[in-house]
Amino acid sequence: MDPVIRYREIGSRLSEEYARYKPAYGDVRTEAVVDRDRDHYEVVQVGWTGGRRVHGSVIHIDIRDGKVWIEHNGTDARLGEELVAAGIPRSDIVLGFQPAEVRSLSGYGVG
Repeated sequence: MDPVIRYREIGSRLSEEYARYKPAYGDVRTEAVVDRDRDHYEVVQVGWTGGRRVHGSVIHIDIRDGKVWIEHNGTDARLGEELVAAGIPRSDIVLGFQPAEVRSLSGYGVG
């Protein structure tokens, strides 16, 4: 199987899993946004809590040039390790939220 097809399946599954979590407070929805055509996988929260609007990305993963880019991780989870456990080689995972000059120190790919 083409690795990118497998990466898409993993990205979709991970997004759907994290979208099942609901915050313990407020009237907030957690949604998976999956765009397999453009290889974007995101989990967002939308709603209200304590009179304040909530809207933002919790997790954002892209697939670019055959690599899985973690663009944002607003959770306590170690997404890179979850991706490795799902079968993605460390060299194909890029911590996009880290500056390019420190990615080589991460133990993951550099992009």
